[in-house]
Formats: sequence, C-alpha cells, structure tokens
Amino acid sequence: MNRILIAEDEKRLAAFIEKGLRKHGFTTDVAADGQQALQKAVNEEFQLVLLDLGLPITDGWTVLKELRAQGEKFPIIIVTALNDDGNQTAALNLGANDFVTKPFKFSDLIAKVKYHLNQN
Repeated sequence: MNRILIAEDEKRLAAFIEKGLRKHGFTTDVAADGQQALQKAVNEEFQLVLLDLGLPITDGWTVLKELRAQGEKFPIIIVTALNDDGNQTAALNLGANDFVTKPFKFSDLIAKVKYHLNQN
C-alpha cells in the first residue's frame, strides 16, 4: 500500500487532503511543520510527499533541499500558495517532481499523485 506524507501546517487543508487520499485507498500521515516533516520522511517509509513551502520552524524549501541531499528518491509534490513561475522553476530545480498551486481541485492533485506513484 502506498503511504503518503502530507507536510502542511493549515490543519483544515491537511485534513481535507488526508480524507481525500484515504478515500482513494492511500495511507497517510501529517506533519504540521518542516522539522517534523524531515524527521518523518527520513525515519519512516513513504512512497510520496506532499510538501507546503510555507511550513513553520523549517520551511518547505529547506525540507526539499535536505531530503534530496540525503538521497531520498520518493516523489515530492509541492503544494503551495506561492504561485509565480519563479517559485515553480526553483522548486523543480531543487528536486521537486511536481507543483500544485493552492487553491486546487482535488481531482488535479490526485491525478498527479497517481501519476508519480506509477512512475516509481
């Protein structure tokens, strides 16, 4: 079964994403800050990470860089309100696999999740 880490500090959004992913048969875990996200992603088994760039304590940019520097190969999809092309390009250049801008349609997010899980 595919396990997905949701790194999102907005509780309502994290719960919405988690509920939707579970309806599609995924197992999920939530990290409310970047430090917790890094800890979970490195020490637990995940097949994909949904990562907000605006996380407290350790921001999503740092989490992304650290995960890739440590050799983590699972897909990372950025889910953020930072919607300019510069942020998207920077995230992809740092090793993100995809980018979703808030607000989003859940159907778009689930399509990207399934695509990246099928690629691995």
